[in-house]
Amino acid sequence: MALRWTDTIDIAIELSEAHPEVDPQWVRFTDLHAWICALPEFGDDPNKSTEGLLEAIQMAWIDEAD
Repeated sequence: MALRWTDTIDIAIELSEAHPEVDPQWVRFTDLHAWICALPEFGDDPNKSTEGLLEAIQMAWIDEAD
């Protein structure tokens, strides 16, 4: 099952596994967008992202990192 933009927690988990050395607090949204789209399990339309979705994913990733 492919990840969609609204799968914030699952995307955060995948990002933490793909980028364990990164502090998600300091990731720019442009980089975050690119990293999400590059995830093997990601299957949503890259153009459907919004600032709100990216922020929710970043917050979930920060929570996952703690």
